Order: sequence, then C-alpha cells, then structure tokens
Amino acid sequence: MAVQLTPEQLAYIEAPAFAHLATLNKDGSPQVSPVWIEHDGKYVVVNSEEKRLKVRNVKRDPRVALSVQKADNPYSYLHIKGRVVEVTPEGGFEGIDRLAKKYINQDKYPWNQPGDIRVQIKIEPLKVFNY
Repeated sequence: MAVQLTPEQLAYIEAPAFAHLATLNKDGSPQVSPVWIEHDGKYVVVNSEEKRLKVRNVKRDPRVALSVQKADNPYSYLHIKGRVVEVTPEGGFEGIDRLAKKYINQDKYPWNQPGDIRVQIKIEPLKVFNY
C-alpha cells in the first residue's frame, strides 16, 4: 500500500541531493545508480535515458529502493522502498530540464545526445524511513 511522504521526508527530495536508486538485474543481483529526483505530488520521479540499464531493469522488475542523504549531514538520510508504476517518455525532456535547473542551475540539460529518449520513472513509495 502506498505511503504518503511527510513534509520532513519531502524536504530530502526537494533538496538538490543525489539519490541512489537500486534496481534488480536479470540474475537478481542489485544494480545501484546515482540519480537526480523530484516529487510530482504523488510519486518520486527519476529521469533517465531509455537505453540505460536501470530503465531496462525496472521495466522487467518494478521493485526498487532509493536512498537520499542530506548534503550537510550524510548521517541523516531518507530510505524508500517502492515499486515503479510507470516508465514514460511523456514529459521526459521537460523533466530533465527541471532537474538540471535544480541540480546544476542550468535551464537546459547539457548532456542530451542526438537520438536520446528521456523517460520519467515514477516510483510509488511503499515503505519510507528517515534517520
């Protein structure tokens, strides 16, 4: 069952702090990637390029975990266990531009390549802990 994030928990996501997204490879082994994140009012959203391993993993197995540390206190962190409810290219380029503004203060994400397809990975939080 989905969990509503508290204002304190949302503060971790709203800060420009890197998150680490854990997905499961085909063989069941974990794969972890540093990612930029945002919250759309219901889901935690990760933006990625469609050909990335994390995208292939979540399309096959929607179980994920995220951790986010506070930049000024790495001993304070948010841990989310959840499931991916949608992977969509809709809003992908707009989403990465929003995240570029948040994380690197640039209006446009500077590392898109010709042919890239940006996707938004929407994660439903199922268990949330902050320390």
